[in-house]
Amino acid sequence: MSVRTTVAAVIERDDRFLLVEERPGGRQVLNQPAGHLEVAESFQQAVIREVREETAWRFSPQGLVGIYRWQVSPGGDTYVRFCFFGTVDDHRPEMGLDPDILRTCWMSPAEIRAAAERLRSPLVLRALEDYLAGIRHPLGLIVEMG
Repeated sequence: MSVRTTVAAVIERDDRFLLVEERPGGRQVLNQPAGHLEVAESFQQAVIREVREETAWRFSPQGLVGIYRWQVSPGGDTYVRFCFFGTVDDHRPEMGLDPDILRTCWMSPAEIRAAAERLRSPLVLRALEDYLAGIRHPLGLIVEMG
């Protein structure tokens, strides 16, 4: 068992949310732009990098939706996800996407809920629902030392 620290982004534009379609382990799933925190990288740097790599959009974090812990199975890996919200601009489709990403898509909350069985993890829908409920935390909630 290991604990993995990840970042993710809830990005809304015109009542639709930016998701990525990916194929981890051969299963085609939907996810928020997300990935692992790298050594010597701040949480904000990580989420900005992951959104650019997975969607070709530049992400500007505005705050946190929440910090989520999910244990995949008893005794299995645990994920701690720092989920940001913010805006995107400066789309650069010519740069290509991470090899794991099949495509990006903008989906309504209803479309995301209807695709619940295709979501990569329960964290995707939970973060969306929290965001839609108006849950917002300031970026200053995260204190990074060292």
